[in-house]
Amino acid sequence: MTQTGSIYGESLYALAADEGLSKSILDELAVLQQSFQEEPTFLRLMSAPTLSKQERCQILDESFRGKIQPYLLNFLKILTEKGYMRDFSDCCAAYRSCYNRDNGILPVSAVTAVSLTEAQTARLREKLAGITGKTIELTNRVDPDCLGGVRLDYDGKRLDDTVSHRLDAVRSLLKNTVL
Repeated sequence: MTQTGSIYGESLYALAADEGLSKSILDELAVLQQSFQEEPTFLRLMSAPTLSKQERCQILDESFRGKIQPYLLNFLKILTEKGYMRDFSDCCAAYRSCYNRDNGILPVSAVTAVSLTEAQTARLREKLAGITGKTIELTNRVDPDCLGGVRLDYDGKRLDDTVSHRLDAVRSLLKNTVL
């Protein structure tokens, strides 16, 4: 995450939290981020030096006025005027991080060889909630190379109980064993 993204994302969150709009702006940011990923030419247009800042802001007005929170529209205009639209994704990540912190939400990534069932997902979410005391936002990523088991990534930590990790540990132990 860039420093610019952190500063601007955290500032937007502070404003949204003060106004009681943190959830609605989070939802709108997610939609905008997905839209910008699907249409990257829009972000390039908002950074194009061939258009004046006023023209770029007018494009934002025509595209989003009445469709998103006015604070969010003004935020997009500020990013455009400052030339920071390329940091929009980082702003979203910083905003989400602040939102998660203030609302006791912990994003967790579970990597498994096959997709988790709904029952497994619910049990894992419940177990992690009991351990951390937070609401778990669980995403499951499938990686056939882990062979079995689960690897959890959250809060800068990695808990790896996959078959491939265990095999690597045995391999290392055998390699370093003197007979």
